[in-house]
Amino acid sequence: MKQLTITVKPFRAEAVLHAIGDLDVTAFVAREAKGYSRQKGYLDRYVGSEYTMAFLPKVEISVWVSDDRAEEVIERIVKIARTGRIGDGKIFVHRTSFPEALEF
Repeated sequence: MKQLTITVKPFRAEAVLHAIGDLDVTAFVAREAKGYSRQKGYLDRYVGSEYTMAFLPKVEISVWVSDDRAEEVIERIVKIARTGRIGDGKIFVHRTSFPEALEF
């Protein structure tokens, strides 16, 4: 089993979540995140003065899939999330050793 950690821009998150739901994955978690990479933040204006925002809003999605379906899920997410601009997002792939469900 593999865990995919996907970071995308907020306006692309809903489309990515719909695609993940259509792919019959084992489980996923979505959460808001902030960060920056090559785009290095942005300049904003508030009450007449300018200030720099170092962190940009992102959505982080963790998905658990079987080893044989990982490539298919990655290809589908990249196809949907890519806009062609800097800051589209990242996908990290982690091997999961013991996937066990906790019953609460």
